[in-house]
Amino acid sequence: MSTSLTQRPAPLGNTKLTQRRLPGWTPAAAAVVAIALGSGIGLAFDISSRLQWGLMAVIIFVAGMYALSAGVEGRRQAKDRLATSLVWAAFILAVLPLFGLIWFTVAKGIGVINANFLTHSMNGVLATDTNGGLYHALIGSLEQVGLATAFAAPVGILTAVYLVEYGRGRLRSAVTFFVDVMTGVPSIVAGLFVLSLWIMILNMPFTGFAGAIALAILMLPTVVRSTEEMLKLVPNELREASLALGVPKWLTVIRIVLPTALGGIVTGVMLAIARVAGETAPVLLLVFGFDGINANPFSGAQSNLPLYVYQQYSLGTDASQARAWGGALVLIVVVMLLNLVARGIARWKAPKAAR
Repeated sequence: MSTSLTQRPAPLGNTKLTQRRLPGWTPAAAAVVAIALGSGIGLAFDISSRLQWGLMAVIIFVAGMYALSAGVEGRRQAKDRLATSLVWAAFILAVLPLFGLIWFTVAKGIGVINANFLTHSMNGVLATDTNGGLYHALIGSLEQVGLATAFAAPVGILTAVYLVEYGRGRLRSAVTFFVDVMTGVPSIVAGLFVLSLWIMILNMPFTGFAGAIALAILMLPTVVRSTEEMLKLVPNELREASLALGVPKWLTVIRIVLPTALGGIVTGVMLAIARVAGETAPVLLLVFGFDGINANPFSGAQSNLPLYVYQQYSLGTDASQARAWGGALVLIVVVMLLNLVARGIARWKAPKAAR
């Protein structure tokens, strides 16, 4: 009688292909323990700064996760856990100042936000008075930023179209170089340039329009760079298909390239608006400030929200500083609303995928 011997494979549980893993709730538990230890150390050593408590908690969390993973999962997995922990720690450290800024601004400024504050100016209001508002500054900001956007957005978008679609040789290199140089120009330099050329040489008055020119100069490189990158992301196949059908290049750019990149272009313009909406130095030099309501940016001095915040906080009274925090909060809300409106327009006008 013949017998056949069969060799059965060893069960996977007895091989080195399997290893122990930390439970999924371990990072959350480690974070809680790290926060508790960081707070305990801060209280024990009488450390008043809550920021130092948080930094100690982050260090304890990263070190603790590495030690736990090395003991249970092995050094290779521990290195992966360490990299993941460092990424999360960096994300939290980057987000905390943003939330802290918003929280502090809301806490300080929400108390003065009311109908009177939003519909009245500072004309005839003393620094110690609790009335007064920012209506004149809000009107000035909207007009100045709107004029700057009307100047900078078309010029910046057309410049980016030239660089991506038509630019060749030395002229393209020169334009790219000067756009890069303008990106690093401080706002005070742009204000001094417009002050020298527009007001001193051409003898023009201090107006909101002069401030808008300086803001447009600051917006221009951001619009050019962001639009250029968005246009480069448009697939060349779309251009080639349009040209193969006999469509002229200029019409291809208008009907195919720009609508495809519209979302990114609008986002870039909004980034430029957010960058100049809080500028104070050019406005202080050119707009000159005015406590009354002036809805004409081409005649007479104006104010705007950053200048209003600066002037009110510099007065030094409790009432004026409360108004400054209220102005800062309104400025944040205005920029946020502009971003939401722009995102909605970009999504509405963006080309829809065929179903």
